Formats: sequence, C-alpha cells, structure tokens
Amino acid sequence: MKSGFFAFLGLVFFAAGAAFASNPGTELPPVETVDYVDLTRYVGKWYQIAFFPTRFQGSCTIDTTATYGIMDDGRVSVFNECKKPSGKYKSISGSARIVDRDSNAKLKVKFFWFAPAGDYWIIDLDSNYQYAVVGSPDRKFLWILARTPRISSGLYQELVKTAGSQFFDVGKLQLTSTLLP
Repeated sequence: MKSGFFAFLGLVFFAAGAAFASNPGTELPPVETVDYVDLTRYVGKWYQIAFFPTRFQGSCTIDTTATYGIMDDGRVSVFNECKKPSGKYKSISGSARIVDRDSNAKLKVKFFWFAPAGDYWIIDLDSNYQYAVVGSPDRKFLWILARTPRISSGLYQELVKTAGSQFFDVGKLQLTSTLLP
C-alpha cells in the first residue's frame, strides 16, 4: 500500500518538476508550438503512444490515457489514467489554464492546489486532431499522443522526427505498452 501511495504521490509532483526545471541548453532556439489549437476539437480522450520517463509517472507505462474537457470557467479539465503492471488502474485529475490565448497551444497544468503548474506545449498537431506531440519549453518532458491506442510505425517515426527537429532528446522516448483485446 505504501509503495502505491508514493508512486501516486510522484504524480502530484509532476508540476513541480516541470515548473522548476531549467533549460539545459540555453544556446538552443526556443521550442515552437503550433499556430493554433481549437480546444473544442482537442478535448476528448488521447492515448499516450510514447513519453519521456519521469518520476511522477512511475510505473504508469501501460494503457495510459489523458482525457480533456472544457470547464465552465474556460480552463481545461485533465483526467490521466493508466494500468499498472499489477493490473490495477491509477488515475489523477487536474486542470489546465491557457497561457497563450492567441494560439491556445501553451497551457499550465496543475493537479493539486498546492503544487506548481507544469508546462504543456502543443508542438505538433494533426489537422484532423488525430495525433499530437506535447512537450515542455525546457525539453525535459515529451509525449506523443493519438486518438487511437496504436499508430503506424511511419507516423511514429515522423512524430519523433518532428520532436527531434526541436532538439528534444528523442533517444529518451519510451513506447507505452498498450494491451488490446
């Protein structure tokens, strides 16, 4: 029970790590986001295809999803869920506020009132909103998301290339294990 609690607590400190991380390569150009995100099309369920391993995500490497919604106050609701190797599901809820209203591509995500908000920048987005690449401006966090649990190898390589072109260390990407019926 205690180890599960500490793993869950690790999720809580996601925002802290993202908020206080420094840019390791100040000589690198800034991370660029997409020009515009229609939040009404972005909301819904996304499957994590690949990610940079982090302490806050812990053993959440199987069937990981993020579900977004638009709240009455204009913030975005966030519900993350995964299946642990033990077979138990773990989830966490939070919210995101839009930082750049011109593009809607830069958000700050917060899971608990006492935790700092973490950066969530949409750096690539399919015109049909079927896949997205999300990262942080310090390049310490990266997620490849899709509307389906699996994507083609060709598309995956294209998304990895996009992240690499923005100087993310794509060698750190870990594929999410997806158990399909």
